[in-house]
Amino acid sequence: MSRGIINNPLTSSPFLSLPLFSSPSYLLVNKTHKVISATLESVNNSGQLTAKERRQLRNERREEKTTNWREEVEEKLLKKQKKRYANWKEELNLDNLALEGPQWWAVRVSRVNGHETAERLARYLARIFPDIEFKVYAPAVHVKRKLKNGTVSVKPKPLFPGCIFLRCVLNKELHDTIRECPGIGGFIGSKVGNTKRQINRPKSVSVVDIESMFRQAKEEQEKADQAFADDQKSEEILKNEDINLNLIKNVMDSVAGTKPKRRTRKASAPVTSSPSIVADDKLLTPGSSIRVVSGSFSDFKGNLKKLDAKSGMATVRFTLFGKESLVDLDINQIVADIDT
Repeated sequence: MSRGIINNPLTSSPFLSLPLFSSPSYLLVNKTHKVISATLESVNNSGQLTAKERRQLRNERREEKTTNWREEVEEKLLKKQKKRYANWKEELNLDNLALEGPQWWAVRVSRVNGHETAERLARYLARIFPDIEFKVYAPAVHVKRKLKNGTVSVKPKPLFPGCIFLRCVLNKELHDTIRECPGIGGFIGSKVGNTKRQINRPKSVSVVDIESMFRQAKEEQEKADQAFADDQKSEEILKNEDINLNLIKNVMDSVAGTKPKRRTRKASAPVTSSPSIVADDKLLTPGSSIRVVSGSFSDFKGNLKKLDAKSGMATVRFTLFGKESLVDLDINQIVADIDT
């Protein structure tokens, strides 16, 4: 019989005769069932399956799914972590935290004075547990600021407000003592237990997170110090500029105070200029180099910008402290600088 074909006219009757036994009056007939199987090819060829074929296909699919399901369950069971505690009461025992050894623990504090709370906690533990080794770390950036009186104030700026870190071997006694310290709001952890009893079990901070925290605090501190140094430099520059401006202002005020008085019309005799002064007047042209011979700017050299013969005043450009300044001088106070 070909596989997958049921209605085959060439097949013999399902009732096959067996050889006779010693008694001739009885004939035993044995029923043999056909083996029914179906594949995708048979389904496509026949187009319609009988109930037995559909049932057989369904059973085969179930067996395949059962095998895959069992393998998946076995893999999950192998990967599943075993329970650390035999019952829920052992999980509530905080003395088991000491089995983890020295770890970093996150503690809640006030967001305003967390740095002061960290110092208070360190003194508190040192007084009650002098034999226990511990470290209290409050990550912060020490910001410097210069006050009006010239002093520099240093104020800590917390990187993680409301949280400090404690390194120790934690147990129930130490846990309860820390919670009783003023300013402490408890440990950061997770709820454990059941409906009968629940506690907040502290969760340790990984070494990777602590090292990352140290690096961040160092980088932020370097940035703050660099910003303070830049501010100091800019203040020094502004201070020097103010000094220069005040000096220029004082010089100009002194020059304005030493202006010569105007000659009265009741002069006894007309003023005659000497030949040297006339020669100098010919050399005093806008853009020429001049030298001051009297007054507050004596021995200063500059460039003549404007000359007013009627008023007898000259506008001279000086370079003072790296900046150009214009000063009005009497024409008798300047001479042409022939050396240049």
